[in-house]
Amino acid sequence: MLKTVEAVSKTKKRLQIEIPAEIIESEIRESLEKLRRRTTLPGFRTGKAPLSLIEKKFGREIESDVLDRMIPRGYMDALKEADITPVGSPVLENKVDFRRSAPVSLTFTVEIMPKIEDLSYENIKVKDVAVAVDDSEIESILKRQQEEKATYEPSDGPVDTGDLVVMDYSSTDDGVEAKDQVFKVGGNMFPEDFSRKMAGKKKGEEFVAETSFPESHPSEKFAGKRLSLKVVVKDIKKVNLPAVDDELAKDTGFESLDEMKKHVREEILKAKKSEVSKIQKAEIIRKLVESHEFDLPDSLVEQELEHLVSAVLANKGEEPGAVADDPEALKKELMPSAVRNVKASLLIETIGKKQGITVSDDEIKAAILSLARRLSVSPENIMKFYISRDGSLDGLKGSLFEDKVLDFILSKAEFGKGE
Repeated sequence: MLKTVEAVSKTKKRLQIEIPAEIIESEIRESLEKLRRRTTLPGFRTGKAPLSLIEKKFGREIESDVLDRMIPRGYMDALKEADITPVGSPVLENKVDFRRSAPVSLTFTVEIMPKIEDLSYENIKVKDVAVAVDDSEIESILKRQQEEKATYEPSDGPVDTGDLVVMDYSSTDDGVEAKDQVFKVGGNMFPEDFSRKMAGKKKGEEFVAETSFPESHPSEKFAGKRLSLKVVVKDIKKVNLPAVDDELAKDTGFESLDEMKKHVREEILKAKKSEVSKIQKAEIIRKLVESHEFDLPDSLVEQELEHLVSAVLANKGEEPGAVADDPEALKKELMPSAVRNVKASLLIETIGKKQGITVSDDEIKAAILSLARRLSVSPENIMKFYISRDGSLDGLKGSLFEDKVLDFILSKAEFGKGE
């Protein structure tokens, strides 16, 4: 079937294949016979019509179906024979010229995985950063737990920072008003000077506050305005913080405060080590990319570039002015990142294959469960997210594969002191 293999470039091959006439004819005859056995024609019982009549009526359709099967099969057989790993879909260079009793000759061009010469990934120098947990960090987490367990009790005032105030307000100039608005004093719903003017007020008290809202305020009725607000304090609730003790620990699921502190310390340490690992892996990727030179398949670079452009355009509304109005200028700006990403991906894939690194179904399930617990959603929702984004779980599998490969390279790294 495979006639010739020609190197168009270091990342592209041209394959000439020929499907023998006798193989095509055999497939056509077999398909016609199968169709005859289940077809009824006028004047004949089912399966008894002459093959010549079946061919006359359905021949063109059968020929088309056979070619649709034989051409992809011939292409795949040629890849195996030439020992080629393709990247993306092939391009058929010539029109299919089919005639009965004649072979079909086809010419494909296909991009291939590049050969990476002198692949080196052991003893890469990375910075080793010592991590520790300060008592103040633990206290900060405990304070957050304390605030989450806080209760609020009715009060007549005076108002203080952290209190919940139920208020009515109105501004005759702009028509801005609200009834029974709940406001946490010191929160970011209103500017800081409004909270200062609220401080010291008592239940039932009325006052007027002039305050300026920033342009970035999420509410259009406030953003960028200076308002004179007439405020009525209708209700006040004081925060009641529980003591940081064994009872708080038990409410949070621990046997004692000491056990809770130990858990918090371990989690902070785990998070810091994870962050150091991310920095080290980024350093490894940068050094791998810088130390290896090889040609990249154009289609992969183009796909990555389109992905980066789409991501930037999706964030255009969130980051005004960050996107060039000229799409070609944007592509030119993002091209170095696309090249770097593809190069890194191919290096990681090549190293992973060389080391026999794989990702099992159990590892994928474990990752889904871990993400579900961390995000407090169901495993089904995690799966739906990846499938809606990537069409399958391949995106998650790819991330796990990359992480395993980088873990392996990191285990072979040479560590030096860093910060």
